[in-house]
Amino acid sequence: MNLSTSYLGLDLKSPLVVSASPLSEEISNIKRMEDSGASAVVLYSLFEEQIRNEQQELHHHLTQGTESYAESITYFPEPSEFHLGPNEYLNHIRNAKEAVDIPVIASINGSDVGDWINYAKLMEEAGADAIELNIYSIPTELDTSSTDIERNYINILKCLKSTVKVPVAIKLSPYFSNLANFANHLVDAGANGLVLFNRFYQPDIDLEELEVVPNVVLSTSHARRLPLRWVAILYSRVEADLAATSGIHQASDVLKMLMAGANVTMLCSALLRNGIGHIKFIEQEMKEWMEVHEYESVQQMRGSMSQRNVADPSAFERAQYMKALRSYKPQV
Repeated sequence: MNLSTSYLGLDLKSPLVVSASPLSEEISNIKRMEDSGASAVVLYSLFEEQIRNEQQELHHHLTQGTESYAESITYFPEPSEFHLGPNEYLNHIRNAKEAVDIPVIASINGSDVGDWINYAKLMEEAGADAIELNIYSIPTELDTSSTDIERNYINILKCLKSTVKVPVAIKLSPYFSNLANFANHLVDAGANGLVLFNRFYQPDIDLEELEVVPNVVLSTSHARRLPLRWVAILYSRVEADLAATSGIHQASDVLKMLMAGANVTMLCSALLRNGIGHIKFIEQEMKEWMEVHEYESVQQMRGSMSQRNVADPSAFERAQYMKALRSYKPQV
């Protein structure tokens, strides 16, 4: 059974990729991911705010007291005093590359063009096989147009692409006026892959403390339907690899995403809920299903149920919405 696929120019042994999560903070976990069958791992994200804080702290330490007298060079602290989170991230990339043979994809998370983007070059130099750009932005200004938002994404992507030679994937949310059009513009701007979709964590209100609090809810298989639709629509229409993320919990989720047109499927909530060893279980179920249904390879099924290849392309659009409403029988 040939499970091999390709993503961002990387030859992968299967479409099972671990997405960015706290699980990748430990090298021992990354080793377990490889041993359990993961074909690649996306490291936890390095945030724009971390890089900016480091730069501000570094500037403070290097300039404090330097106007006093020539010997003030002794004011410079030892590097260990800087507490450089971003520097630790670069070391983590190096350590991960030494520990495993599967590709290691670095993740950088930001919202605006800035010097933080230059850190992608350091990630590349540390050994990252690719970069995943996660633009996490919640626009709230009344005078910011959809064109402004899309232009900001494209500018960030172009700036990052100008600093590195390794492939770059961009992780998106589904909240765009015309996602197909925007996806095409991102590819024109240099995106080698599209990761569909980012799950924005929604805040909640603590009624006792009267505070706004974070509320992390793990996905279920039901969450795959949104990325499945857009993977199916974008397959063969944009010149970029497609990674499906959110709602990948079992073999059936992976198989459906591959048939829709995904190059890879990314696992996070399933591993947080069931453990890293769950990867092996998903892979075994995939093989069993493929054998029963006489599929010899992942490539044989990829895109077979995309909008381009299904008998009724409108099934991914408005017609399916009307059909769903007519077919639902409420219990009264």
